[in-house]
Amino acid sequence: MSHNLSDRELPFPLARIGIIGGGQLGRMMVRKATQLGFSAIVLDPTPNSPAGQVAGHQIVGDFFDPAKLRELAELSNVTTFDIESIDSKALEELVAEGFSILPSPRLLASIQNKLTQKRMLADRGIATGRFVELDQPTPAALAEFGYPLVQKAQRGGYDGRGVEIFHDDTDPERILPVPSLLEEYVDCDRELAVMVARGLDGTTRAYPVVEMVFDPEANILDQLLAPARISEEQTRAARELAIKTIDAIDGVGVFGVELFLAKDGRLLVNEIAPRTHNSGHYTIEACVTDQFEQQIRAITGLPLGSTEQVQPAVMINLLGEPGYSGRTIVEGLSDALAVEGAAVHIYGKAESQPGRKMGHVTVVDRSIEAAGAKAERIRQVLKIRGERPL
Repeated sequence: MSHNLSDRELPFPLARIGIIGGGQLGRMMVRKATQLGFSAIVLDPTPNSPAGQVAGHQIVGDFFDPAKLRELAELSNVTTFDIESIDSKALEELVAEGFSILPSPRLLASIQNKLTQKRMLADRGIATGRFVELDQPTPAALAEFGYPLVQKAQRGGYDGRGVEIFHDDTDPERILPVPSLLEEYVDCDRELAVMVARGLDGTTRAYPVVEMVFDPEANILDQLLAPARISEEQTRAARELAIKTIDAIDGVGVFGVELFLAKDGRLLVNEIAPRTHNSGHYTIEACVTDQFEQQIRAITGLPLGSTEQVQPAVMINLLGEPGYSGRTIVEGLSDALAVEGAAVHIYGKAESQPGRKMGHVTVVDRSIEAAGAKAERIRQVLKIRGERPL
């Protein structure tokens, strides 16, 4: 059921990797798995999903269907995931039977609920912002906590959904009517992220600290700068905090650790992603070992690869254009590829919707400034939209 590649002689394929989730993260993971000599099986409810297109074998099924999760586990030597909204309880039962599922479903369950995630961090002495539980969201509860603040739904939030920021009490209709938590609003100098890989033997390696710039309206990552424009001391502190966090939760696999660098100098963990992450896409072109290969190495017991960054990089997301939906249309690809140092990734999603992640572009150059200028040129010419106006 489990598979640790400690042997020197192994038959091809070396192991079967099961991936819960057929989106872009799974797609890029499949490619690295097959590059290393593994085969991959994907579980996703959408036939011909982005990951399923390159895996060659997809189980069409829901992430909360215990029978489908079991089918995937039984066909795989080790199972992982590219999405957090899955049935962690069913996965825990499979682990109890001896199946290898990494990262741990028990850890996944703690992270799925943002309140239990915050408590887990606080209980392990990880620096994070002040927070309280909020079962019954009311204007009075927000006022008691104190403005400015952030309200987060305990479950289901993703890519800016399930999060509301309040600077005062003038907009009570925005209060999320679901079990939540309230967090202090951190006045940030920078929002940072560190991808951390941790192997079965506890070996941990951190990637460079990156800087995330968010779209203020969609609250989704708009541009990523690698490395971050911070001091050597701040860089060292961020990497140390990220490694401490993943060691503290005993994670195995690749994790995205999102951090706040506050204007008052505090460095705080915001959230953890127990999977490969949007903030690690730049590693494909800019680092010796990218996050997707690192995930495969970590969960199969292979040595972790070098996380050294070889060139500065800027990454931008390609979102579905507003005002259009339907079959995916790509405009300006030739112009984008004419930019030296640019790598375009189209995710293979058959339909585009406004704001949907459809791809990304990473530009490498000798400096962050040069890469950023090229990325902005590409942003102006490369568009992904649906074929039907809304």
